[in-house]
Amino acid sequence: MAGIYIHIPFCKTKCHYCDFYKSTDFSGKIDFLSALKKEIDQRKNELKGHKIETIYLGGGTPSVLKASELKKIIEHLKAQFDVSTDAETTLEANPDDLTYDFLLELRKTGFNRISIGIQSFLNDDLKRMNRRHHSSDAIGSITLAKTAGFDNISIDLIYGLPNQTIEAWQKNLQQAIELNVQHISAYHLTYHRGTVFYNYLQTGKIKEIPDERSLEQFKILKELLEKDGFEHYEISNFAKMGLYSRHNKSYWQRKSYLGLGPSAHSFDQKKRRWNVSNVNEYLKAIDKGKKYWEEEFLLEQDQYNDYIITTLRTMWGISLNYLQDNFHNKYVNHFEREVQPFVKSGHIQFKNENYTLITEGLFISDKIMENLLFVDDL
Repeated sequence: MAGIYIHIPFCKTKCHYCDFYKSTDFSGKIDFLSALKKEIDQRKNELKGHKIETIYLGGGTPSVLKASELKKIIEHLKAQFDVSTDAETTLEANPDDLTYDFLLELRKTGFNRISIGIQSFLNDDLKRMNRRHHSSDAIGSITLAKTAGFDNISIDLIYGLPNQTIEAWQKNLQQAIELNVQHISAYHLTYHRGTVFYNYLQTGKIKEIPDERSLEQFKILKELLEKDGFEHYEISNFAKMGLYSRHNKSYWQRKSYLGLGPSAHSFDQKKRRWNVSNVNEYLKAIDKGKKYWEEEFLLEQDQYNDYIITTLRTMWGISLNYLQDNFHNKYVNHFEREVQPFVKSGHIQFKNENYTLITEGLFISDKIMENLLFVDDL
């Protein structure tokens, strides 16, 4: 079992919070689609022997492509890889790109899951983030997706925005609940270097909200969604009826995946590989048959750290049995020593040989992971 991720690097505008690789220059789109096809051909044997269970088109904004262009990508993937007939096939989309006809074409192509970048249902928030859609577009896009036959709809929301009140966040969540989607990814705003929000923060144009309000917003998020039947299965992800993101779940379970397109990452248990984060360099290298990626072979320490980072995020947690069966004693001993203070403080619980985060632990997960990771003494 394995997955394929394709990075579509084009966006009509740049949002103030986003640090993913993207370009607002569409002049190279046709050349990109041609180069992507060549990369698929070049790497068709990398997942040989694997059944492809998930395909995920992210970005950027994949929904800026025409339905016919997306269809050709999926058809070419299926021609070169052994794709399961019930593979989860996801498209990330912006609300204002979605029309009924476009969504119908997606369904005919085989997309059975859509992830809509709502971010907020409040126009003031959307304007602050430099999103190009309005609240009415956000609500309308979900209704259209349902009408077109999508019954596995995910939406993204952001909290912890500058000046965001508890009331505003509750209003966002209530709107999401009323729309009855199956999956919600809710992320706390991070001020990534190089983004507009980061620059605003450095110059004092905006301020981070207090930690106490962030924690309260997180608790409200968890409380309201769980009350409505959502399962909190990963730090930022909630699903109804077991409709977890199968693609993202495969990342957290450390299954093999292939990343195609500029900036896309791949993992095959033994090494990680990442493509160049530049459309023009990607195009030139593929055209000339040159290398357009870098790679890193994973030592046991890297594999241990990867396991900690990915599994602690989830409701399934870290398996003590897995650690003991797969890693040298020095890693197991390090983990057991470092995890105990968090068990005693009530941030982590130990049950059925698994270590999992509780609510307070979820909010300080970065600090906990930092302690659990193994770093050689220099």
